[in-house]
Amino acid sequence: MAMQYSLFPEPKPTIAIVDIETTGFLNQKGLIVEIGIVSLNLNSGTIKEEFDSLIREPGLNTAHAKPPYGWIFENSSLSYEEVSRAPLLSDLFKEIQSVFDKYPTGLTAYNAAFDLPFLRSRSFSFKQLPCPMIAATPVVNLPPNPGKNTPKWPKVEEAWDFLFGDTGYIESHRALDDAKHEAEIVYELYKRGDYVLP
Repeated sequence: MAMQYSLFPEPKPTIAIVDIETTGFLNQKGLIVEIGIVSLNLNSGTIKEEFDSLIREPGLNTAHAKPPYGWIFENSSLSYEEVSRAPLLSDLFKEIQSVFDKYPTGLTAYNAAFDLPFLRSRSFSFKQLPCPMIAATPVVNLPPNPGKNTPKWPKVEEAWDFLFGDTGYIESHRALDDAKHEAEIVYELYKRGDYVLP
């Protein structure tokens, strides 16, 4: 029996990019204060907003607006007062999980080792794709940190400026805007062959 070949290439998948803002690190018992999710069509580069909301978690109090917490309130337009009035994560859980479920190919985050353990610790389930920050590291090829001999992990702005030039982009540290820019970085790396799906 003769082999049959399609004249048309297999359509490339659509994946999700998620970004979260928090009051601190997971091991500091930081709390999620915002979640933004976009989809990225790897065939066309189309980026679509999928979810965007402030988040309130139990235990949030004014201590989370001060050191060792509170970095996000000092470095973005977010305010503690806004977050204190936000919907509870438990009330948005099903909606957020339904977004993740739409993308069986998987999802990623620019610094996946930060964002995705937070989401798993809150009982979200999803297929994890490679981290674009790690994929961008040998491409951007920044000088190593002191005492290291491998390139420094590039911040979002550093990856952006390398891939797109100095456009004046400044990371807003707001979940949806960050997710959109991170999706553009993923698509550019994908087109170059530097971001590879498993």
